[in-house]
Amino acid sequence: MRGRQHTLASSIALEGVGLHTGLPIGCSLHPAPAGSGRVFVRVDQPGSPEIPARLGSLAPAHLCTLLQQGSPSVQVQTVEHLLAALYILGIDNCRIEVEGPELPILDGSALPFVEAIAQAGIQAQDQPALLGVIQEPVTVWAGEAFVSALPHPTARFTYGIDFADCPIGEQWLSWRENRPDFVQSIAPARTFARQQDVELARERGLIQGGSLENAIVCSQTEWLGPLRYPDEPVRHKLIDLLGDLSLLGCRLQGHIVAYKAGHALHHRLAEQLLKSGSLLIHEE
Repeated sequence: MRGRQHTLASSIALEGVGLHTGLPIGCSLHPAPAGSGRVFVRVDQPGSPEIPARLGSLAPAHLCTLLQQGSPSVQVQTVEHLLAALYILGIDNCRIEVEGPELPILDGSALPFVEAIAQAGIQAQDQPALLGVIQEPVTVWAGEAFVSALPHPTARFTYGIDFADCPIGEQWLSWRENRPDFVQSIAPARTFARQQDVELARERGLIQGGSLENAIVCSQTEWLGPLRYPDEPVRHKLIDLLGDLSLLGCRLQGHIVAYKAGHALHHRLAEQLLKSGSLLIHEE
């Protein structure tokens, strides 16, 4: 199926609550021309300003990925779960119309977006897709946290997390890119948090729409709800990583290894790959 670019075969709409704003938000996914990329459109704003899902649109944010464009800037945040679904399902071009400042969190995973894309269908286009091949090792650090990109003949992603003071504990996952396995084993993993972090974030005006309906939360001793997988947190970190690296605008060939990382470090790796010339981008 790869080799050529792809878009949606039809449009599809979703609605839900924003994780950070707590506002009801609708969004719709539409087919887009070859070469146009994945573009967010704030249809609730005058002139429906567009925000390309590219590294150049990144803006600083806490606990999510935020894109902005223009002056004064128009923003859209919490885009990573949808971008991961589009990336793995091979949707290179998509017009994403959003009726608010962030995407709906839905159930906290990428699965509702995967299901929506499957319902809309996938259409091949007449331009070649782009492949980014990692030529030389690149690593970015923040304390003991790091993300590395290594040459590898396939697309592989390894992630490690360590929350020693709660039931999350230490978890590792190594995954070779595989679309059916993503749908079954990665996409359903929900965003997660420690109870004390939720309380602090809410004091800062964040995660106003968070609940046990769209996240998994643990106290210092136990999970407050059932898990879909014993290692659901690290599976969800892989979703975040895939969504963030999709901002490179190409498929990746190489081995990405992350440890105790977050969105900011994911973004730094992507930026360093381009800046260093270690990523060779060519047509598939």
